[in-house]
Amino acid sequence: MLDDLVDRLGALRLPSRRVFALLVLAFFGFGLLLGNVARSRGDYTLAASARPLKLVLPAATTPAATTPGGDVGAGEVEAASSEPPEAVAEPTPEASAPVEATPASAPASKPGGSKQSETDASSGAPGKSPSSKAGVPATKLPAIDHVFVIMLSDQPYAAVFGPESAAPYLAHTLEQRGELLARLYGVAHQQLANGIALLSGQGPTAATAANCPIYEDLTPATPGGEEQVLGDGCVYPATTPTLPGQLEVKHRSWRAYVQGIDEPGSVAGACAHPAPGALDPSAAVPPPAASYATFRNPFVYFHSLIDAPSCARDDVGLSALSADLQSAKRTPSFSYIVPDRCHDASPGPCPGGGAGGPAAADELLKQVVPKILASQAYKHGGLLVITVDQAPSSGEFADSSSCCSQPRFPNLPAPAGAAAALGPEGGGQVGALLLSPFVKGGVITQAEYNQFSLLRTFEDLFSLKHLGYAAGAKVKSLEPSLFRAKPAG
Repeated sequence: MLDDLVDRLGALRLPSRRVFALLVLAFFGFGLLLGNVARSRGDYTLAASARPLKLVLPAATTPAATTPGGDVGAGEVEAASSEPPEAVAEPTPEASAPVEATPASAPASKPGGSKQSETDASSGAPGKSPSSKAGVPATKLPAIDHVFVIMLSDQPYAAVFGPESAAPYLAHTLEQRGELLARLYGVAHQQLANGIALLSGQGPTAATAANCPIYEDLTPATPGGEEQVLGDGCVYPATTPTLPGQLEVKHRSWRAYVQGIDEPGSVAGACAHPAPGALDPSAAVPPPAASYATFRNPFVYFHSLIDAPSCARDDVGLSALSADLQSAKRTPSFSYIVPDRCHDASPGPCPGGGAGGPAAADELLKQVVPKILASQAYKHGGLLVITVDQAPSSGEFADSSSCCSQPRFPNLPAPAGAAAALGPEGGGQVGALLLSPFVKGGVITQAEYNQFSLLRTFEDLFSLKHLGYAAGAKVKSLEPSLFRAKPAG
């Protein structure tokens, strides 16, 4: 019997060296992948997620792809692949905002702007085939006729869009309906500098990076590289091009709806700003009791706008929005909505008393957003972007991270010492939520963008020239694949 067993063992053959090596590599790669998933962190959030995190690992032979598609819950993200194996993991105490499964070959997640592959849903809408026209990703930006921007203020990404956000209507209800750009960054501190960047592609000056405590012209205002206006001060010369100016040339309309001006009980009229050379009381610390802050209204820092009749006509109170939404023809091509300091999510108490912060912003969004979504302008080619101007510049959640090959701004002092080796600082991770008939609900993308990217996207949607840093070779518009080829309906 023993001899028979020996004969049988001798008849067995080990796999060839090539097969054996492939098996070892496969097991080694699988172990690395599981290790990466196990130690994955949500470094850009504040609190641990209370919801399960669904990880869908791509098949080994399928390259990473980004195709918006099926409905995914706000706490789930799916990666596009061919029948991928599925792994479900509860988030660790260190994980917080929704994050996607990352292929083993992708760089590890780092706080503040490391590259990370996008992850979007890839199936069709409920009850529809993934191949239905409404679920097919676009190959070019869709035909958007009306853009709405709601600009919140001075909060980190997780405080606004994270699972523990004090703004549940935004962070849960609306996120289920839209696409969350988890890695969108401010380009500077403070609020004014980012607003100016979004309207003109200009980098900050020392004055705009301090919210312009003295309302004075930018001098000497000499032209620099990448269409930058060089000098200090905060009111740009009439020769500085802006997105509103571009729209006017194309016979398109714009309007800023700024809560707290030109409204009953307000001391500030339309297109309100201090006199040239005067102190701006709204930039004082602590702020005054008035809820309107000039530095949250970037339109009034361009002579091309404030010296024209269009400013008094189109830089108006938020109360004017409802009437303008009554018809698509009356709705501006570009609407910029600015909540006052009681409702813009900024930290601290509301000027004059009362609670502010994300919860107060959420209450205002409950009033404004449904009106936009119900309007004909939105239903037939509209895009609503809800974002934040900057993350905090100081305190426990201070964040000056950046992305997208951000330049060193010529109007700011060059960093010295150790700071010089860290790369250009930005305005931190703020995120943005896209809502549109062309956008699939419940999708999260980790592709990196900043406010110059948003400006470039708006210009592309309206077939306009790229301004300032929005024209940079390494600045990209939002990927067409984030949108549907056809609107839902």
